[in-house]
Amino acid sequence: MSTNVTDKIPAAAPPPPPRKAGEAAGGGLLQLVVAGMRRNMRQYGMLIALGLLVAVFAVWTDGDLILPRNVSNLVLQNSYILILAIGMMLVIIAGHIDLSVGSLTAFVGSMAAVLTVSHQISWPVAVILCLVMGGIAGSIQGWLIAYGGIPSFIVTLAGMLVWRGLTEILLKGQTLGPFPDGLQKIGNGFLPQVGPNTNYHNLTLLLGVLLAAAVVWQELRDRRRQREFSLDVVPFNLFVLKLVAIVAAIAVVTLLLASYKGTPIVLIILGVLVVGYGYVMRNSIFGRHIYAIGGNLPAAKLSGVKDKKVSFYVFLNMGVLAALAGLVVAARLNAASPKAGLNFELEAIAASFIGGASMSGGVGTILGAIIGGLVLGVLNNGMNLLGVGSDWQSVIKGLALLAAVGFDVWNKRKSGS
Repeated sequence: MSTNVTDKIPAAAPPPPPRKAGEAAGGGLLQLVVAGMRRNMRQYGMLIALGLLVAVFAVWTDGDLILPRNVSNLVLQNSYILILAIGMMLVIIAGHIDLSVGSLTAFVGSMAAVLTVSHQISWPVAVILCLVMGGIAGSIQGWLIAYGGIPSFIVTLAGMLVWRGLTEILLKGQTLGPFPDGLQKIGNGFLPQVGPNTNYHNLTLLLGVLLAAAVVWQELRDRRRQREFSLDVVPFNLFVLKLVAIVAAIAVVTLLLASYKGTPIVLIILGVLVVGYGYVMRNSIFGRHIYAIGGNLPAAKLSGVKDKKVSFYVFLNMGVLAALAGLVVAARLNAASPKAGLNFELEAIAASFIGGASMSGGVGTILGAIIGGLVLGVLNNGMNLLGVGSDWQSVIKGLALLAAVGFDVWNKRKSGS
């Protein structure tokens, strides 16, 4: 029996009804914008919140928040928290926590005071010894966590008590100072003025131009690479708007700093850390391994990731950054105190979570840690200018942290992850 083959071929689906050109373009643009906002909700959400926070406090304080001197003080006052937040972000991404960084910061500061003030050791040598001590402290905790199998919460809680006690012993319960001038400049110094008199700090203006050019180049490079791999990119008009906003923000901060004393030395240190750690987390194998063990530890192990080694180095790194923060805060105060570093670990943890870190690990960026730290810094500075008491400041910062973590939970539930 013969069969007509054409009878088994399904009829072609009717073509979709034509859409108006304006509707297609508008709908596609809207979809790209919405998709881009969803993909970058963590990063851009807190960046927008930071901008709004600055605007609100600038109005409430009659412009005092954005005075050049106050902007410079804002950088100096929060530099050590930002340094700690960078290291804490790596720890949290790896799925751990570190409660000892505040006490370790105080211990390293006291060690610097004893070396330079009591024993007259050259401050560059003392700085190296303090950083080595921070690395040793971090490696001890990291070994207990990674190879000893003790939870990071317990190890670092014990470390918090140990380093605080050793600080009291080292300083004998007294404040010790002052530090040598060279060491003081790490926490309070500024880049020197060069070139002709322009009523601005010329070197700061040059750094601002170089930073803006580097950011634009990086954004253009990332966009080109995304197109090469056929990834979705934001519409060109929005991309240009983003570049204009970034360059404008850099220009404003640059002019504010340049109209006072220029760029603080600690800001250069922070810039180097942000660029270096940002590159490591985005482009290196080690950075990808940190994300892997925090995102899915069993899968990472099956993929050959040496999770114990990665965790060990994460805590070693945290120890070095805690030591650097200890040197900065001691240099800024020009003395080592047994009470230094109180609640620094909470500030660093809060900055990381506000900046987009996830409680379950595997999520977070270095830029997010800086944004989170700046949010807390602006909150502290703005409330101080308004005369808000420390009790209400704690309440407001606690609510900000709760809102950030609550947003993370809500975002996960909505995405179904």
